[in-house]
Amino acid sequence: MNLTLAFDDALLKKAREIAARQGTSLNDLLRAYLETLVGSERASVRLEELTRLWDTAPGRSGDGRFDRDDAYRGRV
Repeated sequence: MNLTLAFDDALLKKAREIAARQGTSLNDLLRAYLETLVGSERASVRLEELTRLWDTAPGRSGDGRFDRDDAYRGRV
């Protein structure tokens, strides 16, 4: 899919210079940024779901507390 964007000339020039220093094109630089942005959003959604499950799931520990000695008792 193609997309047309409008940028200030000075900003575009600086962005192209940065891309050139990184050995890539401005198109690839913007694509990588968008992929990172989308990945961050997906991670945020997953974190929210994990937090919701953590808060609502009963778990299996029976709210028992364990310390290190209890965890290793009976092991050699």
